[in-house]
Amino acid sequence: MSKINLSSIPPIADIRGNMVFAANGNVVLAFEAILPEIYSLSENDFEEIYSAWFQALKSLPTGTVVHKQDVYLKRNYSAEKLPNHTFLEKATHSYFKGREHLEHRSYLFFIHTKNKSFNHPKYVNPFKKVSRNIPGDLDDNLKRFQNSVNDTVSFLNNSRKLELIPLTENEINRFSTKYFNGFQDGFDTNILLDKNNISIGDKHFDVLAVNSELCFGENVQSSKTNDKFTSDDFVFHQGFIDGLGLNLKENHIVNQVIYLDDRQKWRKLLDAKVED
Repeated sequence: MSKINLSSIPPIADIRGNMVFAANGNVVLAFEAILPEIYSLSENDFEEIYSAWFQALKSLPTGTVVHKQDVYLKRNYSAEKLPNHTFLEKATHSYFKGREHLEHRSYLFFIHTKNKSFNHPKYVNPFKKVSRNIPGDLDDNLKRFQNSVNDTVSFLNNSRKLELIPLTENEINRFSTKYFNGFQDGFDTNILLDKNNISIGDKHFDVLAVNSELCFGENVQSSKTNDKFTSDDFVFHQGFIDGLGLNLKENHIVNQVIYLDDRQKWRKLLDAKVED
């Protein structure tokens, strides 16, 4: 069993605004995503969101990694802000006070890596220290990357279907601490790596990877109907993989990672196959 101590090998070297300089040499721009209310979108709305994502991400530089992370944590509802004066208000307050629910927070990370291979150990291992000096001023590549990400974020925000808000330095530090601490509050603990599982404090973690589109069947759509709530009068739509977040009633994280490699390389490969 191996142990990771964040105090000796912190994964973050420096933070400027919402730009994170990781210890493994990558540069990350971090945002929180404010998503539409569940079941508030129609099929056409999902198509518009898909089109907005497609148009926004395709303009990012080659080699960019886009990481969308949805964190679902079981919480007890705090009824402090609910009114508690009339009979109906007291009944509502009593009903919701302490009621368990899933708290959902969504984050979007744009990662700039100089590694040509995405399975390079410097990219895969966030604790891999590299000999790199944090620049006093951003170089041209980082400035172009930052401008491209800002254009992408502006395009998505203008779609009015979602909102991306840059994280502050304090928010990034707080989220990083919670993440590597297993989202446990009140104390710090180590990460214990075993052959079969990961333990952080008294919590045990497991990982499931979906690395092939064949797992989704023949067709992948932007949305699907929720059979449980849909009736003859109303149709409730949800995202294609939203069931991973909505139906799993335990603490869990859903990660979606997109690697933007060289489109010209794939076009040349396809053209060559067509000629053959």
